[in-house]
Amino acid sequence: MANLKELRSRITSVSSTMQITSAMKMVSAAKLNKAQMAITAMRPYANKLTELLQNLSASLEGDSASAYAEQREENKILVVAIASNRGLAGAFNSNIIKASKELYENVYSGKQVDFVTIGKKVNDIISKTHSVVSNKNEVYDDLTFANVAAIAEELMEYFTSGSYDKIVVVYNKFKNAATQEVITEQFLPIVPISGEAATNTNLDYIFEPSKEEIVEQLIPKSLKTQLYKAIRDSFASEHGARMTAMHKATDNATELRDALKLSYNKARQASITNEILEIVGGAEALNN
Repeated sequence: MANLKELRSRITSVSSTMQITSAMKMVSAAKLNKAQMAITAMRPYANKLTELLQNLSASLEGDSASAYAEQREENKILVVAIASNRGLAGAFNSNIIKASKELYENVYSGKQVDFVTIGKKVNDIISKTHSVVSNKNEVYDDLTFANVAAIAEELMEYFTSGSYDKIVVVYNKFKNAATQEVITEQFLPIVPISGEAATNTNLDYIFEPSKEEIVEQLIPKSLKTQLYKAIRDSFASEHGARMTAMHKATDNATELRDALKLSYNKARQASITNEILEIVGGAEALNN
């Protein structure tokens, strides 16, 4: 009977876990719908704005070139690692941590590499072994363009002041609910379009005011939009990853519960059979 009691306890525990994971799946699905619409709506605008700025930057030379496009020897690197404040999202956070450490250990080995973390999970791990100059977990409390723009301005200041020679962003790009791609994207300096791509997009524009003024006004906005897009991509990816993880957890809990119920029924049947055999055996002993 002790075995039956243990099985009943496990069935109750697994059923409770299944209800929790199922509820979390539905919550993430609702949040994913809103986050997906947001990133889908802004991605074409952000990509076109970045392309336009790259074209204009490529056409500027000498003293006219923007300070944000200045190419330097890459001695001091700043990595912006974007993850989430919460777990239970499969490999979502661990993939960003792995990619960030890969940059430190292999891509920029022997150079000064510091981090700006966005997300509690990545900050908790990276800060133990690497230099974190700033932590921006609070941006998820109110994910607006204005709040992200403040972070982008801080990054731009790091670059223009010479504190860092290169700034890269690591984040999960949203593809669909089940697929997220880890992206390492150069934030600063701006990478101008070159070669055949520049030739194909070099159209004859009339600029008013001057090309230089347009570039200087649009570059900060473009960089803010680029960072906002990356965080929005990561935000949608987080909910997609969590929904998928909770869906799998619910399926696994359902399978385990069914297996435990089967074991419980078999054990109960065996117990009843033993009781019947004992009763029959006792009756036969009395008759003899």
